Amino acid sequence: MSNSSKLKEIAILFFKLGSIAFGGPAAHIAMMEDEVVRKRKWMTQEHFLDLMGATNLIPGPNSTEMTMHCGHERAGWKGLFVAGFCFIFPAVVITAFFAWLYQEYGQLPEVEPFIYGIKPAVIAIIVMAAYKLGKKAVKNTMLGILGVLAIAVCLLGVNEIMVLLGCGLIGLLIYFLKGKSGTLKTFIPLLLIQAIEPGKVASAKILLSFLKVGAILYGSGYVLFAFLDSELVANGWLTRQELIDAVAVGQITPGPVLSTATFIGWQMNGISGALAATFGIFLPSFLFVLLLNPLIPKMRKSKIIRAFLDAVNVAAVALIVAVCIEMSGEALIDWRTILIAIASLVTVFVFKKVNSAYVVLGGALMGYVLLLI
Repeated sequence: MSNSSKLKEIAILFFKLGSIAFGGPAAHIAMMEDEVVRKRKWMTQEHFLDLMGATNLIPGPNSTEMTMHCGHERAGWKGLFVAGFCFIFPAVVITAFFAWLYQEYGQLPEVEPFIYGIKPAVIAIIVMAAYKLGKKAVKNTMLGILGVLAIAVCLLGVNEIMVLLGCGLIGLLIYFLKGKSGTLKTFIPLLLIQAIEPGKVASAKILLSFLKVGAILYGSGYVLFAFLDSELVANGWLTRQELIDAVAVGQITPGPVLSTATFIGWQMNGISGALAATFGIFLPSFLFVLLLNPLIPKMRKSKIIRAFLDAVNVAAVALIVAVCIEMSGEALIDWRTILIAIASLVTVFVFKKVNSAYVVLGGALMGYVLLLI
């Protein structure tokens, strides 16, 4: 297949995922694993796990960075940019539309009936991904125990990056306690971004503020809102109500939750502010992945880093399980949502060839119909 054909294939796939990927990073990664590993076989499950573990250790939106890794694996650096752009684009357009409505009418449209059944369906997709990735990640009893401990610690509210690094260090400790030796033959470059004093132009301030966030934001996209509360609300650039409504937009739109930067930028300075915020929040991710992706195979060749990555991969799966448990508590609120979740689980485990997009759409349709009863 020619490189142009590969780029077209990447564009179509990630535009589709960006249009239907509800439920946050865990759900996005679950859908990606289904598409690029099981259906298209662009990479092995082991390599997908390595990419996932490495992505969790760098700043930025994890699921968006995974799309970039997948694109790079298929068609090099061009594939990286095509995959990332096509995944982000639908969410940004939808969010911009909501931002315009909000600015014009002062409120968000009522969409709850249409997303009522999506979350239970997404939970089923996450469970399936955690099951498949977990089988590959848990290579021995020690890693299995480490995974269970990581799930427990995540549910207690410990920061995600601390869990990942902690598991990685435990993996190194186990490696050295076994008396094995290895040499560190590679390194991970650190990108140091110095914040520049914002200028007088509003959009330039917005760009630099969101560029800084994108360069240092670890863990869930929801950390973004805590940062913006102190950065923007405290400075009077944004009202707290606008920030709360931005959170709501993140919940009801597909794709990366960080696309709410588009909504916030629009409220601050119209379409110019929306473009500045969107560009600023996502640019660091493209740069980080561009630097990191070529190093991952080299990292695997080092016995020490392999031990570290194995433990981090188990922790990454544990994070997905923890998110699934927390989402279940929020999404399974009555008999209707439980019924949708059970039907979706049966679908993904029994009818394994069914596209995850149909599971999401089926959940939405079931939710809408059941609400009429």
